[in-house]
Amino acid sequence: MNLWLPPYWLRRIVVAPLVWFFGVWLILFAIPWILLLLVLVSFALPPWFKPLRVLGFAIVYLGLEVVGLTILFLTWVASGFGWKIRNEFFTRLHYGLLRGLLETLFVFGRRFFCLTVVRAGSMDMDDLDGDGARDDRPRLVLSRHAGPGDSFLLVREILSWTGRRPRIVLKDTLQIDPIIDVLLGRLPVAFIDPNPADPEAATRAIEELAAGMGPDDALLIFPEGGNFTEGRRSTRIDRLRTAGHDEAADRAERMQHVLAPRPGGVRRVLLAQPGADVVVVAHTGLDRLTDVRTIWREIPTDKTLYVGWQVHAGPSVPTTVPELSTWLFDRWEEVDAWIDAVEALGVDATRVEVDDVPPFGEITPANAPGRVGRRRGSPRR
Repeated sequence: MNLWLPPYWLRRIVVAPLVWFFGVWLILFAIPWILLLLVLVSFALPPWFKPLRVLGFAIVYLGLEVVGLTILFLTWVASGFGWKIRNEFFTRLHYGLLRGLLETLFVFGRRFFCLTVVRAGSMDMDDLDGDGARDDRPRLVLSRHAGPGDSFLLVREILSWTGRRPRIVLKDTLQIDPIIDVLLGRLPVAFIDPNPADPEAATRAIEELAAGMGPDDALLIFPEGGNFTEGRRSTRIDRLRTAGHDEAADRAERMQHVLAPRPGGVRRVLLAQPGADVVVVAHTGLDRLTDVRTIWREIPTDKTLYVGWQVHAGPSVPTTVPELSTWLFDRWEEVDAWIDAVEALGVDATRVEVDDVPPFGEITPANAPGRVGRRRGSPRR
């Protein structure tokens, strides 16, 4: 069948404008509604339908990127084209924007990927004295590093659970994301090169970040220096032995879930903020999501992130390198033991009662249920 070809004048005056207007209408009006429908429908899809769930979350993230960058541009204009962008008013505004973006991501992430966060214990970061009054002192937050996005989940916990303003140490490659680059670039954040030409550059950046902390601030750092993997664990142990630190290597070998902590950045913060209380954070549940293949295999099956923390009074934390290293290993052994105790309950069991999860700090290497019968250096389960 031969199609009728409209005359030249009809194609230019009628057909072309109709196609153009339809295209504009589709881009401006129809596509957003289609995308919104896609997001809503993906919630009701069966768990095995992964591609549409991932696409739905990507659409939400892109939408937040657009909204966030628009707000950031408007705040830049309102601040006198960046003149007062770092004063107290705009700093609080940017922290509010960060909290809003993280809360929105968490809500959608929880729906798309069936994620639950369980807090083990009261986790009161602000009432160290137990008198019910807020302690207006800076906090140094030390966390293990394991699982995708755990740093941002912890930042959300600090903002939402404690109301403190987090100062963060992150890898510099995260600045590829425009919203992270622009938003966090206006807040007290240190972007660190994991393999710097100057080995002291990272600790100096952390020290500068700590020096300006106020009573409402909490500095989040990861003493392990990277996400936990079996390969990194073995490499860290080998480096300790090569450097002649056999006792530290033995202790690192006994810890099955964490990397040996490094004291350098922690010590710089303690020297820059004498007497700052230290919060040690333990979490587990996302540990096995170590690469794209395992993440794809696991989503969107139910995942529960168990998190707990314990506050240590500043005067009880040593600042000399040998004593601080020993203190950090003690804390990290407690983290390792707590993870054993949680995994003994079934870390992937989504119906574990919250009251059954042991509060972090009550479990030690000696009484961790998962350690019964474990030999030194035995493989991680």
